Amino acid sequence: MQPGNTTITPEFGPPSSDSFQKLLLRISDAAARGTSADSLIQLFCRATRDFFQVNGVYFWQVASPDELVGAEADGLLAERFRGARLKADESAVAMEAVRSRRTVFVNDVDPHRYPMAAAFQARSMMAAPLVVSNEVIGAAAFLHDADANFFNEDLAAKATILAGQLGSLLEATRLTQASREEHRRVEILAEVAHALHGTPDVSAVIEALADRIRVLLRTRLVCVLLRQEGPFQLRAVAAETPQFANSIRARHDRRALRFSADLAGRAVAAGEPITVSIDPESHAFGDIVPSGMLIAAPFRTSRTQGAILIYPRQEGTFSSEEKSLVSVIAGFGAVAIANAELYGTARAHAQELHQLLEISSELGSIGKLDQFMQAIVVRAADFLGFEFSFVGLMQRSAFHVRWATVKGKPSRVDHILPEGVATRTLAAKEVFWADEASKIVGADLEFIAKLPIRQIVAVPLLGSDGQILGMFGVLDRLDRKGISEEDIRRARVLAGQVAIALELTRNLDLSEQHRQGAEALMGLALEVGKLLHLPDFAKSFAARAADITGARGVALALSQDGVLETIVLQGPTRVVCHDRSLLRRFSQALTKLLLERSEDIVRASATELLGSEFTSALGWTDCTLVRIPSSSGDLGGVLCLADRDQPFGQEDQQLLHAIASHASMALENARLFTRMDQANRHWMEIFDAISDYIVVHDEAHNVLRVNRSLAEFIGVEPVQLVGLNMRALLALATEAPPHSCPFCRTGDGTDEFVHPVLERTYLVSTSRIHGANNERLQTIHVLKDITDRREAERRYRELFDNIQEGLFFSTPEGRFIEVNDALVRMLGYGSRQELLQVDINAVIYSSPEVRERLAQFMQQHGVLRNHEETLRRKDGSAVHVLINAFAVLDAQGRVVQYRGLMLDITGLKNFQSELQRERDFSSKILNHTQSLILVVDTAGLISRL
Repeated sequence: MQPGNTTITPEFGPPSSDSFQKLLLRISDAAARGTSADSLIQLFCRATRDFFQVNGVYFWQVASPDELVGAEADGLLAERFRGARLKADESAVAMEAVRSRRTVFVNDVDPHRYPMAAAFQARSMMAAPLVVSNEVIGAAAFLHDADANFFNEDLAAKATILAGQLGSLLEATRLTQASREEHRRVEILAEVAHALHGTPDVSAVIEALADRIRVLLRTRLVCVLLRQEGPFQLRAVAAETPQFANSIRARHDRRALRFSADLAGRAVAAGEPITVSIDPESHAFGDIVPSGMLIAAPFRTSRTQGAILIYPRQEGTFSSEEKSLVSVIAGFGAVAIANAELYGTARAHAQELHQLLEISSELGSIGKLDQFMQAIVVRAADFLGFEFSFVGLMQRSAFHVRWATVKGKPSRVDHILPEGVATRTLAAKEVFWADEASKIVGADLEFIAKLPIRQIVAVPLLGSDGQILGMFGVLDRLDRKGISEEDIRRARVLAGQVAIALELTRNLDLSEQHRQGAEALMGLALEVGKLLHLPDFAKSFAARAADITGARGVALALSQDGVLETIVLQGPTRVVCHDRSLLRRFSQALTKLLLERSEDIVRASATELLGSEFTSALGWTDCTLVRIPSSSGDLGGVLCLADRDQPFGQEDQQLLHAIASHASMALENARLFTRMDQANRHWMEIFDAISDYIVVHDEAHNVLRVNRSLAEFIGVEPVQLVGLNMRALLALATEAPPHSCPFCRTGDGTDEFVHPVLERTYLVSTSRIHGANNERLQTIHVLKDITDRREAERRYRELFDNIQEGLFFSTPEGRFIEVNDALVRMLGYGSRQELLQVDINAVIYSSPEVRERLAQFMQQHGVLRNHEETLRRKDGSAVHVLINAFAVLDAQGRVVQYRGLMLDITGLKNFQSELQRERDFSSKILNHTQSLILVVDTAGLISRL
């Protein structure tokens, strides 16, 4: 091996010497004698140092996955090694052995690579990991400070075996100690559990818990403090003798209780046992309790918090194991106390349930509401232990008290609870209670003084749908104690049973009312659902709504394009009003009222809502307005009901909402039918007004509909053609068709063709659609007279083709759309198709920039007038043209086409050039002659000299 190299040994082989065997036996024998783990590690370090003849043996313990801690050492710098720490990112032989899980040795140690080994003056190093259950728990390191090549494969194999043995023995020692400790704790806990088992009384459980802890921990005094809602109270004292326990109770004055309660509170807040050093001055028990360390162990149940105070003992302080044991026993005690509490609660609930069953049975047998309320006020006071009770029903959003008990006797009362904190709490479906009723803000002092009362518990009665049916309350506890959470809970339970019975009793009465209302609504829906015309619907609906609600007067106004229009208006004798002026003013009054009131249902006197004018004219005294919504959520109409004998209750308002809902649907249907009828008539008018001939037939080629233009052409009425076969229109065909219809050309889809009839020409367009009521196809033929258009097209084409100037249509991108023959000849091409394929920018113009300049001009001005331009013919020769053109724009103002005319002026340009040359030649002659030349025009004026 090269100096400084690290070698990782393979799996170890069997031992090779007697001394090695003796060393293994020595370590095993020490472990078998019950040597502690620390002593076993010390023996390992000392014995292996002697065996390997090294200067030092060091035991690293894994503190975390990223750190080793020096636990034990023997030899060179042993004291310095203990407590040393080695991080995972540090370079060390021991860390390499831990990471690789193999024995590692390094000869000729490099001090730069292994700084810790250099600090311990190592020349050679070896480290073997301790692996237990596939987990590294530490490493043994061996150091030699003289021989640079001391370690070899044989020593590494022996170190591997020794490390493996030590790891196994340490794990066995740990498991043995844990087993013994677990066995001891199990015995103690089993004894405590047996002592607490089967004790149903909370006090007995606490006494037994304190006594067993005192015996197990061999202390003189154990106290247990408990609290539920108030402060801590001393509940149990366990002492060596009854006299000692009595002495402690006697000395547990206010000071001692404050001290104990403070410790209990601190322990409960900490959530775990705490230890406190005490002396006779702090606990007020004097010398009978020695100074030392006190343990306060908390426990809690769902209803109770407590702490066990274990006072110091003479034999010494409590160990950490005993402190842990106290925590476990406190947990057992909490379970036992909770079981005892549950047992007591279950027993109380069983008695409570028995009483509730009696009350439910009694109330369920009562069929009348008054008798029911008399019974409940008596039973409620008795069940809850209060002196007075009362019961009320929810009517018109207020609590009406109907019955109350005074000195155990029921009596009828009629009292509405005033708006205040109590009614708001009940309306929120919560229990209201107070120990001093007269001090409640906004309390009904008159009602309080009438009874008189001090305490109050009021509970809402909720129906199965969560709505408030009423409430009951009790006043003044018989024992004069304060109202507790248990009182509120029992009141809630009773309220649940009372609400069930109350709902059943009320439902018997309401069911009959609902049955009658349902029959009336069904009749209303059936009657108005058949009426599809608005006038008939309005009259019938108004009459039926008045009959159902018992109103003597009725009015119905419907919203027409956002404006209310009164359709029906009847006085108390159901006489229909036809006064248009009154109807118009009534509509205006309703419109103004609806702007001021946003409720769905508005009830008040007729004078308050509509004014004295309508009150005297119609004879109405009271009036109820019901909004009728439209399908879009806007106002669809208003129903007015007048002079009803009884005011509308909650159930009546539900009936009004149902009537409005039926009216909304029926009104929407009537309006839709009216619009459909109007739309159908309008469509028929449009259909007949079209001048083109239209005929519709089914798959059997029977005529379904024709427009008036076609019928007049044939000379009959449109209805006379309906039902006939399309063969009746053969006179419109120029030749015998292959099937019955003279206009059908293909079996499906659409088609279009030109069809001559006599001296006229028609464009026949065919489309096929599915009928509205079935899936069968219908065919529509439209015959458009195109005789004049085709003649105009023929004349235009003749003019276009025969004109001598070149005509063109082109795109802004530089392509011809259409050209005439004159332009084809002018540019020297063989045909129109050849010219249509040409790129105008690159081929026709001398350069693309020229056409781009003209395009910009056209974009700005829209027209080009008498513009001379030189173009290229197909053979490359120049042609001079005079261009007149204009731009065609789309709806957005973008240029889509250029249309124009080109005049070939090449001959003119050539003639002008020849003439110019002759002029130039003549000028030269005249300018160089020696004779006098005088040119005179016909007027005798000299034009040239």
